[in-house]
Amino acid sequence: MSKDILKLEPKELWKNFYSLTQIPRPSKKEEQVIAFVKKFGEDLGLETLVDEVGNVIIRKPATEGMEDRKGVILQSHLDMVPQKNADTNHDFEKDPIDAYIDGEWVTAKGTTLGSDNGMGASAAMAVLESKDLVHGPIEALFTIDEETGMTGAEGLKPGLLNGEILLNMDSEDEGELYIGCAGGVNTNAEAEYKEEKTPEGSAAYTVTVKGLKGGHSGLDINLGRGNANKIINALMSTAAEKYGLKVASVAGGNLRNAIPREAFATVVLPEDKAASFETFVKEFDEIVKDEFEETDGGVVVTTEKADAPAKVMEAGAQANLFKAVANCPNGAIAMSKDLEGIVETSTNLAVVKAENGKIEMASLQRSLTEDGKNKLAEQVRQVLTENGLKAESSGDYPGWNPNPDSPILKEMKEVYNKKFGKVPEVKVIHAGLECGLLGSVYPNWDMISFGPTIRWPHSPDEKVNIATVEKFWDFLVETLKNIQKK
Repeated sequence: MSKDILKLEPKELWKNFYSLTQIPRPSKKEEQVIAFVKKFGEDLGLETLVDEVGNVIIRKPATEGMEDRKGVILQSHLDMVPQKNADTNHDFEKDPIDAYIDGEWVTAKGTTLGSDNGMGASAAMAVLESKDLVHGPIEALFTIDEETGMTGAEGLKPGLLNGEILLNMDSEDEGELYIGCAGGVNTNAEAEYKEEKTPEGSAAYTVTVKGLKGGHSGLDINLGRGNANKIINALMSTAAEKYGLKVASVAGGNLRNAIPREAFATVVLPEDKAASFETFVKEFDEIVKDEFEETDGGVVVTTEKADAPAKVMEAGAQANLFKAVANCPNGAIAMSKDLEGIVETSTNLAVVKAENGKIEMASLQRSLTEDGKNKLAEQVRQVLTENGLKAESSGDYPGWNPNPDSPILKEMKEVYNKKFGKVPEVKVIHAGLECGLLGSVYPNWDMISFGPTIRWPHSPDEKVNIATVEKFWDFLVETLKNIQKK
């Protein structure tokens, strides 16, 4: 069914997007897509290079009469977030994405779609191969590993690119122009713990939290969605007090920039408490359903009997784990005082895993201010270390400070108004765009971010609106025609 998207307009963009869906490209595993894009540029006879970290750069000369225009860098990232539903059989390192048309949208069967940022990459590829477009000098910059550390942008060397204007095609609301973004930092923690023999006469259960929407830990963090790690921890800690529950293992979430949708645990408790525990879980499920009725209508909390594990977590370590997860900040922490409706500072408790004597936790703090980001990361570290974990922050990347006097902003507002009869909204985004890092390497760049409308990125519900893809493309084409002279 994927090939149906080849019939969509603009065909030149959708053709390239289809090609990208057929190439495995999860973050940190971009070898195949790097080779594909490199060959793409070389087959067009264009100057193509791969830098030392894996970013691909393809240069296309100006069309006749446009040689005097400022050079434009079309920037996108090649990697995608590999998220799937638990009941979906998919290997992101081997299998193509099964994309299909669903009414006004394109989505994928049980997995992330990769429109973040496959749409931007496909648009750049369409510009590179077009023989009809009017444009000045073009450099297409395809970065790697944006979703798990921005190491492609971080590793980009000065002097490789000649353009003066950067068009980042990685934002997700058509009709909006972004001129700033949040910075971020990862805070991870780990600890070893002692295990003890599972008590005799124990009943074992698998506890499952699923059906949450999850989503992007920046764009969706203010929507009040449930965090599977927080939910399953609340269940287990309450059941530990009421029924003597002991944890054998727990696993929730897998990516720091995705709100965790699912969590699973293997637990034991005395057999004479089993019936009461099963009733408790049913009641807890109803409470969670009620709490998240508006934001996560599909959430389900279940338990079923399991084979008894040989060992469980030692009581002190279990108590520390419960307190660490319960007290760890999560969600939107502060709203911007200057930008109405924009989250200033947030954190996502993304991953909680405990098994075979080892605990691992991962989180991501974001903020429009360096001070806000650093103070929140310090607070998260303190909570975790107070409960026996070794915590450290890494992967710090800067935000992108807005420039409301940007020449390319003025030009694109005028182009959009002439093309579509309205002025686009100008915004700052509570998510990590590569513009902050890229601007630190190339401080002369005049930068802006835009894109088609994408919903629920970083989750299997990800979808891109078909009509907005065509508008995004038309806007890009018209913008390239109107780039200022040098």
